[in-house]
Amino acid sequence: MDQLILHLIGDYVTQTDWMAKNKTSSIFIATLHSAIYSLPFLLLSPSILAIAVIFGTHVAIDRFRLARFVIFAKNKVTEPGLLWVDACKTGFHNDAPPWLATWLLIVVDNTMHLTINYASLRWL
Repeated sequence: MDQLILHLIGDYVTQTDWMAKNKTSSIFIATLHSAIYSLPFLLLSPSILAIAVIFGTHVAIDRFRLARFVIFAKNKVTEPGLLWVDACKTGFHNDAPPWLATWLLIVVDNTMHLTINYASLRWL
């Protein structure tokens, strides 16, 4: 439960509108957001390696919006004809309702962060 609350604080409470809007186009902003995101995890007294993994993967996932690639790969299994050009915004076909594609992208993004954070805190 602790790591879930810290994730929510780091990703939603401390993230400014400016960070949310610009982290996918600027490595500096993605890094700044990820550094602030990672700070609350220090309350759990993790190893330096665990914090480094949480920080580094958060930069990569947010800067490159990696969740869309996971979604695209999953959808490609059931829709072999799906092309990246038709799904590059969210991983879902452009015909998907924008509200649904956006929320599912957020869910996959959070699932990726939480899974990595859990593994880092537990095994590193």
